[in-house]
Amino acid sequence: MRVAAQYSEPAMAPLPTPLSEPVDAAAGRPFVARAGRWLARLREGASASACVVCERWQAQPLCPACRQRFGAPRSRCRLCALELPGAAAEICGACIRHPMPLQASVTAWSYAYPWDGLITRFKFHGAVDLAAPLADALAESVQDAWRAGWLEPPDLLLPVPLSPQRLRERGYNQAWELTRRLARRLHLPAHPQALQRLRERTPQAGLGRAQRLHNLAAAFVVAPAARPVLAGCRVALVDDVMTTGATLSEAAATLQRAGVAQVQAWVLARTPAT
Repeated sequence: MRVAAQYSEPAMAPLPTPLSEPVDAAAGRPFVARAGRWLARLREGASASACVVCERWQAQPLCPACRQRFGAPRSRCRLCALELPGAAAEICGACIRHPMPLQASVTAWSYAYPWDGLITRFKFHGAVDLAAPLADALAESVQDAWRAGWLEPPDLLLPVPLSPQRLRERGYNQAWELTRRLARRLHLPAHPQALQRLRERTPQAGLGRAQRLHNLAAAFVVAPAARPVLAGCRVALVDDVMTTGATLSEAAATLQRAGVAQVQAWVLARTPAT
């Protein structure tokens, strides 16, 4: 089932006004040549940046060397994305004993250096410019899972929402910043408000899974207008970090009660098992 995309493109800087040739073409040739070289340098400079990890100047905001050094693919549980000790297993023991209401989970990295620092900057310190390279890395992990055949493309992407109070405090929802970039790159529809968070309770940091689940009880609701759209859909929930999975489990259960057929979790980083 495919649904219409509902996301807004980030603001784009206006393109430079094209230069006009002078009336005297002969006299203007040096000027046109200099302008062409200037525009070429401008385009070249716009495509280069410093790697957000090693700060070396190169063509990508997250360089291949750092991604290989700190983010090499790992064998992970296909339901909760926890790292597995061997490549033979597909599901961890915890998910066999107590499965979450998620049909699949995919992550780019473990929540460790340097990704923990980047995500903290992105989430709490207004570094929204990190959304693009972070979303690109997650998109590649998703595409790897598609190619491997164990993850199905969803019908719709949804961000894990913030409460109105937390959204006012922070000024943006980091999950939506990731979601809208993933939607554009993977050519999938996304909806920013189909799933809503009614309120924030005690901060989740430092709480165990049982405490988190109690803290999140009745925290989410599906917008009434979105129910017909969501019925029978395969949905991917997008968030920055999965710690115990309590937030994503509660959000997934809320969506399934509203008629969603399948819920996946796409997260930048997964906290290692303790």
